[in-house]
Amino acid sequence: MELRLALQRASSGRLGALVTLRRDGRPQLSNVMYGVGDGLVRVSVTVDRAKTANMRRDPRASLYVSRPDGWSYLVIDGEAELSPVATAPDDSVVEELVELYRSLQGDHPDWDEYRRAMVADRRLVVRLRPVHAYGVWSEG
Repeated sequence: MELRLALQRASSGRLGALVTLRRDGRPQLSNVMYGVGDGLVRVSVTVDRAKTANMRRDPRASLYVSRPDGWSYLVIDGEAELSPVATAPDDSVVEELVELYRSLQGDHPDWDEYRRAMVADRRLVVRLRPVHAYGVWSEG
C-alpha cells in the first residue's frame, strides 16, 4: 500500500494500536488515539510507559488501524521521534498536545486545566515518521 494512501485512510479514524519493540524483540501493543497530519502520525504518551521506554531504546514503531467492521486494516511502519516532556503549561510541547487534542476531540471545556494536566502527567508527543505501509483496505 502506498504511504500517501495509507495516511489518507488512517486519517479518517483516531483509534489504533501502537506497536513498539520490547528489549527482547517481541512486540508490545498499546491502544492509542492518534492524529494524522503533515505526513506524520502523532500520539500523546506519558514518559513512564513501556511504549515510551521501548521507543527511546529502538525508534522503530508501527500503527495498526482497522475499519470498525474489522474486515480491512492497514499498518504504517515508521521511525518514532519523541518530543521533550511537557514542563510548563505554555511550553511548545503543551502547544503541540493542545493541537493534537483539538484535531481529535474539538475544544476542551477548560484549556487551563488541560495544560496543567499535561505537565502533571509528564506527557510528550510521539511523532511517527512513516517509512512503509501495508494492509488490505476496501471501502465499505
